[in-house]
Amino acid sequence: MTPTNSTAPDSPLPTASELASKARDFRLRMAVIDCETDAALDMTRDRHGRTVHADAAAAARAHRDKAAVEAYATHLAPHAEALLDAARLALDELPPARHLTGWRAVLDGLASSAAEIRRALDRPAAPGSPAERAQHAALWPHLTAWADHSPIASNLADQRDGRHHQAPLTDEEQQLWTDRARAAQIRGALELTESWYAADGQPITLAYLVEDDDSTVVALRGDPGVPGWQVIGHFAHEYEAGKALPAPVPPGVLRSDISQFNRPTPAPELSLQDLIRDVVEGHSAGDASNALLGAVQRGYAAGPMVRLQELLETTSQFASALETAQGRQIAARLSALGRQIEFLTREVEEAAEDLGATVAVLPPHRTPVPRTRPRPAVDTTPPAPPPRTSTTARHR
Repeated sequence: MTPTNSTAPDSPLPTASELASKARDFRLRMAVIDCETDAALDMTRDRHGRTVHADAAAAARAHRDKAAVEAYATHLAPHAEALLDAARLALDELPPARHLTGWRAVLDGLASSAAEIRRALDRPAAPGSPAERAQHAALWPHLTAWADHSPIASNLADQRDGRHHQAPLTDEEQQLWTDRARAAQIRGALELTESWYAADGQPITLAYLVEDDDSTVVALRGDPGVPGWQVIGHFAHEYEAGKALPAPVPPGVLRSDISQFNRPTPAPELSLQDLIRDVVEGHSAGDASNALLGAVQRGYAAGPMVRLQELLETTSQFASALETAQGRQIAARLSALGRQIEFLTREVEEAAEDLGATVAVLPPHRTPVPRTRPRPAVDTTPPAPPPRTSTTARHR
C-alpha cells in the first residue's frame, strides 16, 4: 500500500491544476465511501436511530477506515506535499484579506495530517490484524481533514494557474452602468442570480439588468442590499461573465468544527407520523397525552417541535453569518419565528398535561369496524350476481 514518494525521474512535474485534480479525485472517492458507510450503519440501527448491532457497526467503520487509507494512497500520497507548496505560493501572492490567516492555518493543518499519514503508510501494520485496524482508525481524522479542507488548497493552486482579472470598464463606464443598475433595482428590474467571493474578500454578484424587454448580465461588487455597490462589468451571457470575472474562492462554514465525514451519532427520535399513529391507536387520554409530550420533549432525544425550533435558530445564525443586509433581516425574522415556536411548544406541553390529567378513555360505542367479512356457511348458496344490462352509450 506504500505509494511512490515522487514522480518518475523522466516524467514532467504535475502542474498546480493537475495537483488540484488529484485532491478532487480523493474527495470524490471519500464521498462515495461516506455514502456506502452511511448505508451500512443504517442497517445496524432501529427505526428510531438507536444502534442495535454494535459488531456490524464496528465492522462498517473498520471497512470505511481501510478504504479511506487506500484512497489517499492512490490519489494524494504522491502529490500532497507538492499541492501544499503550490497553495502556499499562491497564498503569498494574494492581496490582504480577512480569510487569509484562516487559510494559512488550514494549510498548516493539512501538512501536519499529511505527515501523520505518511508515517503510517511507510510503516504499515500487518494486514488484517487488530493493529492495522487501530492504525487505520487513528488515521481517519487526518484523512477526513483532507477530505473536508483540501478544496482550499486546490482552489489556491487553481488560482495561481488561472486568470488575472482586469476591470473591463473605465471609471466613466462603471458609473454609467452603476446608475442604470441602481435605477433598475428601484423599479424591481434587477434580478440577482449568483454570488461568490473573490480572492480579495469582496463579494461579486451576477444579475440580469432588464430594460425595455431586453436583459443584460451585469456583475456587481459589494452587498446589493446596501448603498455603495458598483457594477464592474456587463456581458452578453453568464458564461462570458464567468471567464472575465475573478474566480470564486471556497465559501466559508457556519461552524468551524463541523465535518461532513465525522457527524455525531444521530440521537433517537420519534417522527410525527409515529406520534400521530400512537394517538390513532390509543384508547386512553394518557395515550394521546404521551404522544403530545413526545413532540415537545427536550434534551438528548428531543421531539419534533423542539427540533423545529432548533432548525429555525440555526438557520437564523446562518442568515446572520452571510453578513449581508438581507441576511440580517431574514435572521431577525427566523429568530422571531423561533420564539413563537418556543411559546407554542409550552402551550402544547400544558395542553398535553391537562389531557393526561382527565383520566378518561374512549367510550365503547366507538367500536372498530371489522376489516374482513364473515365467510358464508358451507351449505348456503351464494347470492346470485346482479344481471348484466347492456346499455347503449348516449352521445350528446
